[in-house]
Amino acid sequence: MKLFTASLATETNTFSPMPTSLKSFAVARRGDYSTHFPFKDAVVALFGKWARARGWEVFESLIAAAEPAGKTLKAAYEQFRDEILADLQTAMPVDAVLLDLHGAMVADGYDDCEGDLISHVRQIVGANVPIGVELDLHCHITRTMVDNATVIITYKEYPHTDFADRAIELFKLIMDTVEGKIRPTMDFFDCRMIGLFYPTQEPMKGYVARMKALEGHDGVLSVSLGHCFPWGDVPDLGARTLVVTDNNLGQAQALAAQLGRELYAMRKTAYPRYLSMDAALDEALAVQGIPVVLADVSDNSGGGAPGDSTFLIRRMIERGITNVGVGCIWDPVAVSVAMDAGVGARLDMRIGGKMGPMSGDPLDLNVSVLGIKENAVQYFGPDETRQDMLLGHSVGVSANGIDIVLISNRTQTFSPEVFTNVGIDPLQKRLLIVKSTQHFYARFSPIAAQVIYVAAPGAIVPDFKSIPYQFADRNQYPLVDVGEI
Repeated sequence: MKLFTASLATETNTFSPMPTSLKSFAVARRGDYSTHFPFKDAVVALFGKWARARGWEVFESLIAAAEPAGKTLKAAYEQFRDEILADLQTAMPVDAVLLDLHGAMVADGYDDCEGDLISHVRQIVGANVPIGVELDLHCHITRTMVDNATVIITYKEYPHTDFADRAIELFKLIMDTVEGKIRPTMDFFDCRMIGLFYPTQEPMKGYVARMKALEGHDGVLSVSLGHCFPWGDVPDLGARTLVVTDNNLGQAQALAAQLGRELYAMRKTAYPRYLSMDAALDEALAVQGIPVVLADVSDNSGGGAPGDSTFLIRRMIERGITNVGVGCIWDPVAVSVAMDAGVGARLDMRIGGKMGPMSGDPLDLNVSVLGIKENAVQYFGPDETRQDMLLGHSVGVSANGIDIVLISNRTQTFSPEVFTNVGIDPLQKRLLIVKSTQHFYARFSPIAAQVIYVAAPGAIVPDFKSIPYQFADRNQYPLVDVGEI
């Protein structure tokens, strides 16, 4: 038996000014994870491990991943796609294909990169070879994807702490398909919602629990919810429920519709609570315990934002708020200057605000250098499947009672190590500002007295009504309330 695996993943903010080019991607080929060390724990690496344990031959093609930004250049997407397809032709015949994709990748000329790739894979392997696909839950589930894949599974959790659980679920379903134990049938339902939901909170927490409870009973093999990526302006934007059943397409369609209507019925309560900057700061300062964690959701690099906005820091300086830690500001120039100056140096420095109006004006501060960490690392996910996330060179600076972590790799904040790397104790801070929408929650919520979500200005503001969609269907909640669906 032979398994073919590949991964091509990025999340596209079609409003972002930063293009995603070939150089944006970290790449490994043919299982050589030494070229990008974090790939050793990637989903594709898990697929290969499990298949070899069964005595299967494994052909590992490309793994390419890029930090979310603007549209992928056409030449970059086509080069990666064509390399995967050429590898597949070389590997043929294969008994199964497993793909780890994102589901919201957009390139020039391609609104649905994943659907395009899956359909090309289907053309090569033919109608009978099972194709399994794992997607981020911030995906756009499309008819092209569903018609060409055998099984699609999305993450259920956000933060995405269950990527390994979903990977083994997908692996087992595809192996059972190869062995003739099941015959997957799959369909989806359009929930008529532009989604950004947190399964860490009710009512979504209970909704996800009900999804899980349905699996493994009465022929239901898998249940997924694709939330969508709200800053991807494409025709297929929108939340969709997806159900996989054992040889019963009607059951898949009916259950997907039932779950989709259930989600729409929760539309007034399912979205997170966001506060303005001043309202969030007022609420945080009223909390008795420390630290209070404030998520600057509008400047999350994981959603395609630059990660260098200054709005919230400037407002805290104006209000005289002190004993604050901020992680992280993407500013390679400031990092370089501080590293040259060294720990203990005091100097005038211009910080952040470099990528345009969405980043705010730069801050001109007199700072002291607190700590320096070369090739710094933070962590994502539970300890048993913890992934190293690279920050690049990292520096801590302090000004006006606010400690700021500066990084050279553009990435969102996942774990308290962003602070401890450079000598800042997050447990002693009154407020911790983290540039992340929700992935920070897995490792910051255990230390937080309270978590508050802040809708500061920025590149990915969570007010969907203000997003200037041109291609998405606007007949969706919360843009409009379409009533019963």
